[in-house]
Amino acid sequence: MVQLSVNVNKVATLRNSRGADQPNLCEAVRVCVEAGAPSITVHPRADDRHITRRDVRNISAHLHSLNPAVEFNIEGDPRPDFLDLVEEVHPTQCTLVPVIPGEITSQAGWTRAKTPPEFNRIVSRLRAAGIRVSLFVDPEPAAIDWAADLGADRVELYTEPFARAFEQGRRPAELSFERYARAALRAHDRGLGVNAGHDLDLHNLPLFATLPHLAEVSIGHALISRALFVGLERVVAEYLAICEFRSPVG
Repeated sequence: MVQLSVNVNKVATLRNSRGADQPNLCEAVRVCVEAGAPSITVHPRADDRHITRRDVRNISAHLHSLNPAVEFNIEGDPRPDFLDLVEEVHPTQCTLVPVIPGEITSQAGWTRAKTPPEFNRIVSRLRAAGIRVSLFVDPEPAAIDWAADLGADRVELYTEPFARAFEQGRRPAELSFERYARAALRAHDRGLGVNAGHDLDLHNLPLFATLPHLAEVSIGHALISRALFVGLERVVAEYLAICEFRSPVG
């Protein structure tokens, strides 16, 4: 079974468009958890464009009151205030993601050449605090090996290239999937857990969920977008059905 982590950033984006508290973020989290979501993801950016630091604290406290077994994954670039917030809240997992100034959303994974100074100490600092560390990477052997050498617990494979290949038809999708499968196998061989995320949806997830050793998928934009039409509880159930079934490729 693949664990689904629901990214609630887009709920905060909608709320922030009016500057009040509707839709309420903790209420969205409650609906997801009661629908069976085993994990919640947030990505507090430096500009507070959606999730704020206050949101992170509120969601953490809310999850503990709802169901302490539900995992909390905080994504972000390792700026000092972000790291301090993560240590304060102490989520289950911290996913370190590179950020390009002005980007709308994440565009690529980390590379060995494009990391902050003393990145290994950042990973060690979080792990020493008892927080599982995942590094957002492209499905490349060099990136997988770099993450393993740093002592990370997991990698999160950046899946937008797979999503674009899937849109082109079965053969491009299969070729892209094979690339990700090789990356997942290498990560497993290096002792890393395998997460994935970015542009996964109800159409491409049935194939991607069969990835070897896949532990978790983080899905936000497509899930929240569909929830506008069918409801959050129903769409969480739809994604859980795919994650739990893991239908064979073919």
